Amino acid sequence: MNRMNMSGFENIDQMQSRLLTDEVFASEFLQDLSIKVTEMFRDPDFYRSFRENVIPILKTYPFVKIWHAGCATGEEAYSVAILLQEEGLYDRTTIYATDFNQQALSQAKEGIFSNKMMKEYTANYQLSGGKESFSDYYISNYDSVIINKSLKRNIVWANHNLVTDSVFAEVHVILCRNVLIYFDKNLQNKVQRLFHDSLINGGILCLGSKEGIRFTDLAEEYAELDKKQRIFKKKY
Repeated sequence: MNRMNMSGFENIDQMQSRLLTDEVFASEFLQDLSIKVTEMFRDPDFYRSFRENVIPILKTYPFVKIWHAGCATGEEAYSVAILLQEEGLYDRTTIYATDFNQQALSQAKEGIFSNKMMKEYTANYQLSGGKESFSDYYISNYDSVIINKSLKRNIVWANHNLVTDSVFAEVHVILCRNVLIYFDKNLQNKVQRLFHDSLINGGILCLGSKEGIRFTDLAEEYAELDKKQRIFKKKY
């Protein structure tokens, strides 16, 4: 509705016609649908639980593949990279960070963020169980910070639409936090099937604090690793 009002349309039909004929307007509309609310080490208790419950499992594998679905501008993907580095796993891990918003992906790949947010991000990092000085992971540059290149080398940024695209890769972990809350039940079931098919046996699914699998078609396919933090393990 916001885009319709901003563009001066009187009804949905007028906007639909514009969407079908104007590529630039269609692109702007897609940006509106993209979920960009994110921050580094958002919900620190989740990352603390990830260290305690997921890392020991990942250390049993010779290599690790992680899919961060709906990565937005990349703050949480870099958070996972930092955590893995501190736990000695980053060098044998590939993180696939995907989103359907190409503009957000481009920003994520650059790894440049506002310096104003670093105080909050540092607090999140410390609460999450961070083991080093958070400032070691970026370089300050006037009003911005640039994430260290060493944290970028094992992240693959790619365009992927959870609603329309198929299995992205066979992975050990999927993180998709606070994305499914915007989907109706049918879409949630569809995406949950996509995640289930993408995880190896014993793979880990991490959802947001207001999301879960209890009322989905795949509820019996997972065991809970942390009920509160919505971390699940795919059964064999």
